[in-house]
Amino acid sequence: MAIPLNDFKYIADLVYKKSAIVLDTKKQYLVEARLASLIRLEGINDTSSLLGKLRAPSSEQLRAKVVDAMTTNETSFFRDNYPFEELRQKILPTLIKNREKEKKINIWCAACSSGQEPYTIAMVLLTHFKQLFSNNWNIKIIASDISDKMLTTAKAGKYNQIEINRGLPSKMRERFFTQNDNTWTVNDELRRSIEFKKINLVERLVGLPRLDIIFMRNVLIYFDLDTKNAIFSKIENLMSPDSLLFIGSTETIIGITNNLERYPASRSSLYQLKK
Repeated sequence: MAIPLNDFKYIADLVYKKSAIVLDTKKQYLVEARLASLIRLEGINDTSSLLGKLRAPSSEQLRAKVVDAMTTNETSFFRDNYPFEELRQKILPTLIKNREKEKKINIWCAACSSGQEPYTIAMVLLTHFKQLFSNNWNIKIIASDISDKMLTTAKAGKYNQIEINRGLPSKMRERFFTQNDNTWTVNDELRRSIEFKKINLVERLVGLPRLDIIFMRNVLIYFDLDTKNAIFSKIENLMSPDSLLFIGSTETIIGITNNLERYPASRSSLYQLKK
């Protein structure tokens, strides 16, 4: 289902205005495939009919669904693993020591997609630092996304056999999930440990506390330089001197900010405020 270039540009402009995600012509195949899925779900005849409806003044809800469809949602449990090993072995033990007086740790998973990353973070905490949840500590894990569809999926915490097999150790699966045929559902303990919010990274970051750990992996690659600069500026204002920021292994802060430096001896793309 090839779409004319002017229609592609209309979709790309729409997505950029709503989310600041850049869709260049190299991603036209992606736009076409996801529009085809949306057309089927909405019961619309074809792409031409969809574009006609989108251009109508009263189509705000449909435009939101198009933006929702264009957000990239690739994820898995314990994805790349190194960040979670560092979280368990070094980062959390150090933070626990540093926060002993206030007994508070705030973790934010930005662009949480269908929930595997925040559930992974919570599983690390509940498995290896269970004492925090019963020792007067205030542990907050905030998971956010721009997509209503992804947030609904993440909150439901239901995964098929393929999704559950991608990166999830069997011990974690047996402890934190319940199986019903080919569907695995997170248990109440895991679900209660996470607060889900709708947050658009290009807008004001409302409702976020001072953050100790930030996971913003594989997100920046979809934004232009000005948007990256603005996002980092807002995030840095929410960090403490010993707060840590994870970005994707293929991402970089070069040319974006001079306020962060690489966390020493890290195998992940991990950064802290310059001292």
